[in-house]
Amino acid sequence: MTVRILSKEYDIDLQILDFHNKILCIIPAEIGNLCNLQKLDLSNNLLQSLPAEIGNLHNLQKLDLKNNQLQSLPIEITNLCNLQELNLLNNQLQSLPAEIGNLCNLQNLYLQENKLQSLPVEIGNLYNLQELNLDYNKLQSLPVEIGNLCNLNNLCLHNNKLQSLAAEIGNLINLRFLSLSNNQLQNLPAEIGNLINLQNLYLQDNKLQSLPIEITNLCNLNNLNFKNNKLLNLPAKISNLRYLQNLYLSNNQLQSLPVEIGNLYNLQELDLGYNKLQSLPVEIGNLYNLQKLTLLNNKLQSLPAKILNIKYTLLIDESSYDINNLNIDNEIVIFSNFNIKINNLPINTKEIWLKYYNLYFDIKTTKIINLDIKLPFGCVIKYY
Repeated sequence: MTVRILSKEYDIDLQILDFHNKILCIIPAEIGNLCNLQKLDLSNNLLQSLPAEIGNLHNLQKLDLKNNQLQSLPIEITNLCNLQELNLLNNQLQSLPAEIGNLCNLQNLYLQENKLQSLPVEIGNLYNLQELNLDYNKLQSLPVEIGNLCNLNNLCLHNNKLQSLAAEIGNLINLRFLSLSNNQLQNLPAEIGNLINLQNLYLQDNKLQSLPIEITNLCNLNNLNFKNNKLLNLPAKISNLRYLQNLYLSNNQLQSLPVEIGNLYNLQELDLGYNKLQSLPVEIGNLYNLQKLTLLNNKLQSLPAKILNIKYTLLIDESSYDINNLNIDNEIVIFSNFNIKINNLPINTKEIWLKYYNLYFDIKTTKIINLDIKLPFGCVIKYY
């Protein structure tokens, strides 16, 4: 037995149907007769609506509707009780039917790049959901029921309008990936510290001024991004994040760092650019695995000698160092801008670093012209 769809006959026992990129504006109701269909790809078309009969595809496991123009979903789509993956990326959806909670076998739900302003509380009934992507919507809040999604591994909420998080987010104890970047968050609930399996946490481009101490309970974190916030300090217990490999803190209001940051022995990249740091703790030299340290545009006057333990990339350009404010124990001094005459260096200074492009060289000898620096005994000049 066959079913005629779009001028073509299809076997009623068909399990996979691919209509992607066919410039389709409508899907005929007859598609509902393909009751054995398991995978249906309708992506990259011009669909503005779906026939109610799509709800008859009770054996459907994967439905791909990305890159269409859907403004709403027929309520019958929630009859697809065997559906495991639903992809609605890049449509025009403004809301979801409350009955979406009926999709009890759904594991992956992709809703990024729509116009969602809220989620139905029934989304909390999707107990088998493992990945939920809501990037690039207009969500201002999340229902507390989202805390029921105890099997969720990945939660993506980048580029929404979230101003706060419900405490129930701490119930998502199986989360490995959480993206909350580019929202309007001013604080985090203490319960975020319950996400002990979290490996990647992205909170850049928010309005955070402080962090709950409980965030240091996230002992399995590998990547932590706080770029472009308003953080004034870091909790001393940040040393608990012993598996952290990448820590991004640029464009905040940090004036100092806790000495405990030197206990992050697995750290490979540390970005501290564009803060208000006046000094670094000597313990930063304990970060033997650090491959990249960025200190751009701070108020540093010198670096601790132990920073020599960092053998890879050290980005210090654009910082300002004042020769008149150096501590007598400074061993390394870096100048991005300096006068021709420098004669009051600390006696313990071992190295001076100067920018190549701020220097004037004799073409023949490659020696610096008219640079008068009185060096302490044993001090050498290096260039960067």
